[in-house]
Amino acid sequence: MPEMEAPDRITTQSRGDYLEIMSKVVFQSGMSYKIAESKRLGTREAFHDFNADRVARITPSEIDQLTEDIRVIWNRSKLESVVANAQKLLELDTEFSGFQKYLRSHEDSVPLVKDLQKQFKFLGEMGCYYYLHVVGEEVPDHEEWQASLKKR
Repeated sequence: MPEMEAPDRITTQSRGDYLEIMSKVVFQSGMSYKIAESKRLGTREAFHDFNADRVARITPSEIDQLTEDIRVIWNRSKLESVVANAQKLLELDTEFSGFQKYLRSHEDSVPLVKDLQKQFKFLGEMGCYYYLHVVGEEVPDHEEWQASLKKR
């Protein structure tokens, strides 16, 4: 089996960048990567280019509409979690004077992952690892990460 390559990192320029990658993790959770990836552009459109302020204001009525929108994955819990995650991201952004400052307020990746899982919906350990790697935060290499998970 060919070795998987690490995903590309991005340079985060806005809260929307953080929300978009987090939402990608949410939608990939428990699904085929190919299915989630095929809906990526439509999901971006449906969620207002991941403008965190706008996503945080999505109403239950708008969620109802999204559950019938062919551009997105129709999992209501995941759709609602993107909105809740946008709201939490904005709270932490305000509390820490920047979301990146929140991420870097933890002593290392293990407590950060635990806090991410507590604060946000649909983020498992591997999803957090992927998320942190893509948004450019320091994480151990994958083998070291896997070994640390086995120790817990």
